[in-house]
Formats: sequence, structure tokens, C-alpha cells
Amino acid sequence: MELEKGRLKLRSKSIMKLNFEKLGGLVPVIIQDNETSKVLMLGFMNEDAYQQTVETNKVTFFSRTKNCLWMKGETSGNILQVVSIKSDCDNDTLLIKVIPTGAVCHTGNDTCFGEKNEEDILFLKTLQDFIERRRLEMPEGSYTTSLFNSGINRMSQKVGEEAVETVVEATNGTSEGLMYEASDLVYHLIVLLISKGLRIENLARELKERRNGK
Repeated sequence: MELEKGRLKLRSKSIMKLNFEKLGGLVPVIIQDNETSKVLMLGFMNEDAYQQTVETNKVTFFSRTKNCLWMKGETSGNILQVVSIKSDCDNDTLLIKVIPTGAVCHTGNDTCFGEKNEEDILFLKTLQDFIERRRLEMPEGSYTTSLFNSGINRMSQKVGEEAVETVVEATNGTSEGLMYEASDLVYHLIVLLISKGLRIENLARELKERRNGK
């Protein structure tokens, strides 16, 4: 299954055939953040909970303590918006990727395992999205706007300048200075990529293909 325009699109007209009998009418459900890949919690579903989850695109569990269905976030408002649903090879466990709208654990933590639901590397995607919005909106007074207005030659030149400054810090500077200049380099590289209709994902794909070829 996959999310299509806010709704789950079933690969077939029938509901996924799951083995609910193995655990007495239930299947364990692993909830994973679609963006960070963090495991958020573990719950259980019976057939009705699974059916309701598919129909609403909001995760609904079966409460073993209360012996009833409960939609995650029905009280707190911190629902789990479904992105995709997959079963394991035995069809007795589900992996559901979601977009959480708030803290997942009842304790107020991001996850039920006490972890922060964040990955610093993913900020590059957030930054990239922000820069793309800048290109569309072109607000006055924005440095990013001025870069896009300067043209491809100037943007390319800035990447070269930042690369030189990064090398200088690496050879004769400090670790803090290197991080500062390298951050400037990455920022200007993202601007250049966006100006050419490319994204960081294209770089990742290229590097992945190179690795597979070696």
C-alpha cells in the first residue's frame, strides 16, 4: 500500500491477508517515522483495527487492557498519519510508516523508547526545501534571493570561493572554523543545485551508484 493524494491506495481491491490467528486474533505493529526512520512505538491490531486504519489513514490499535479499538491520538490529538503499510514475510507482523503530529508516547516523549525523533542529517532536506521556497517566493532582502538573482556564474563562483575557504580552514585553521566554512559550502552548493533543477537526493543517488559499481 502507498499514500496517494492523502489516501491509502491499495495494490489490490482486497485487504492484505494477514495471519491474525497466530497470536490469538492480533498482529504486532511496528510504527516508524517516515521521515527520520525512527521506530516510534509497538502496538497491536486485530482485523477491525487494521480495517479502520486502512479506511481512515490514521493508525488505530486494539487495546489489550481495555479490550477495545483506540485510534492513536483520539484524546491527545497526536495522531499517526499513515504513509505506507507493509507486512513481513510471514504476514503476521506489520510495519507502518507514519507522519506523527506530536509526541507519540503517553509520557510526552517523541518515542516510546525515550529517543528524540530527529536525525540531524535530515535537516539538509529541510534546508533544501526552504531554499526552494525562497526561489519560488523571492522575498526582498533575502540573501538567498540575491544569490538566485545574481545568475548561474555568480552562484558557481560562490561555491568555488567557499570551497577554497573550507580547504584553508582544513589545512591551517580550527575544527570549529572548518565546520563553519564547510556549512557555507554546502549551503551554496544546494543553491547551485536547485538553480539547475537538482537536489541533494541526486547526489546521494550518484554516490550510491558509484559505491555499487566498486
